[in-house]
Amino acid sequence: MLSSIKTTQMTSPSKKLAMMYFRVAIVLFGAQLLMGLIAGLQFLYPSFLYGIFDFSVARMVHINALVVWMLYAMIGSVYLMLPDETGIENPVGIGLGKLAFWVLTAAVAVVVLVFIFIQVGPGKASTIWLINEGREYLEAPRWADIGIVVVVLIFYANVFFTYMKGEKTGIMTVMVANLFALAGLYLCGMFFTDNISMDQYWWWWVIHLWVEATWEVFVGTLAAYALIKIIGAKREIVEMWLWIEVLMLFGSGILGLGHHYFWIGTPEYWWEIGALFSSLEPVPLVAMFVHVLYDWGKEQGHADAHGKGSSINNGPAMAWVTINAFGNFLGAGIWGFFHTLPQVNIYTHGSQFTAAHGHLAFFGAYATILIGMMYLGIQQSYGIKQMKATFKSKMAIFLITFGVLGMAVALTIAGYEQVLVERAELGAGWQAFFTAQNLPWYVQAQIWREIMGLVTFVGFVYLLIDLLTIGKKEAAREA
Repeated sequence: MLSSIKTTQMTSPSKKLAMMYFRVAIVLFGAQLLMGLIAGLQFLYPSFLYGIFDFSVARMVHINALVVWMLYAMIGSVYLMLPDETGIENPVGIGLGKLAFWVLTAAVAVVVLVFIFIQVGPGKASTIWLINEGREYLEAPRWADIGIVVVVLIFYANVFFTYMKGEKTGIMTVMVANLFALAGLYLCGMFFTDNISMDQYWWWWVIHLWVEATWEVFVGTLAAYALIKIIGAKREIVEMWLWIEVLMLFGSGILGLGHHYFWIGTPEYWWEIGALFSSLEPVPLVAMFVHVLYDWGKEQGHADAHGKGSSINNGPAMAWVTINAFGNFLGAGIWGFFHTLPQVNIYTHGSQFTAAHGHLAFFGAYATILIGMMYLGIQQSYGIKQMKATFKSKMAIFLITFGVLGMAVALTIAGYEQVLVERAELGAGWQAFFTAQNLPWYVQAQIWREIMGLVTFVGFVYLLIDLLTIGKKEAAREA
């Protein structure tokens, strides 16, 4: 996956650039997990690294590393599928695209170093521009924000002009339209207003609409492409469901945003609208996967006439795509829905329930499909016809999935105890918060969250080793 991943079998500059993005993504993925372990330990031992590397900083790096590694993997995934969907091996402006990669990587390195070693600054404009912008999840300084916009615009130009020049498949048409929305929504978090309700309104447009609408459609296009590449799914079926997903996700994503408006003074009708439409978002992706799998199993998904072989040409990628379909429904759908109803959310908002939903949703909806795309990239890098899952592949899948699900369950238990005592019984005051932090179930749940975090990290180690070795191993097996 890193320097040991060769791209000699790749003739497309676009696919080679994709592998460059994947290499950085996997490093940032590891950094995200490491920062999460540190933050989880600080929940149990608040004095751990206090004054040196505080919880607020560990959490900030943990969350921002999550967003950035997924951004890298998303860009890499588009560059990987671009030649296959457009028929053009050398995208328009690929040289500028490579320059943008190095600029983005340098900027990310500088921002991380500032977060770790400088951390915070005085309450004036220079801090916003150079150190930390201050908005939760959008802490990157203003110069880095502008840099991200420039890089994404270059990326979008590469994709758009290549699309206009080449074939125009349904998958690529959705991708190009969605990338425009994805780039545009980020701009909503780049201006300042001194009205806190208005500021939160636009902040949510980035934090949740960015994710609930554009990211979900993005995942749908990747899943459609992956199913065609891995099992030879019928394009008309995946594209039909993709268009349905666009209609449902853009509608439900925009209206589903209303479940946050309870907290910023908007009319009450947004509560029910937001809660209802939020529940609809993961449905099309599961429906597409089930329909495709049914059609494939009926017509293609069997061994050859001699009982040998398989029509699945990439076992690890198929496993991660499968987890994505149902992990999205479980994490983003079920775990999100049961605590966003306004009658419930008045107690659960900002509690460990939110953390449980966040961990399972980001993993199930996004991390899984992006890891699957990395395996597709390795398969194409080595020219492997059929990539089988290794022991390390299976251990990575099991440990990471079990670990994240275990963290979600532990955080749900912690959230229940927190909401019951801190919010319902003691009225959500300052003292109530500290009382809840010392409740036996809460503490035990946080211990289990840390244990499951360690399980997830061990799974990541297996994943990293597998990504580094599976290409060479499978290529030698087929030779």
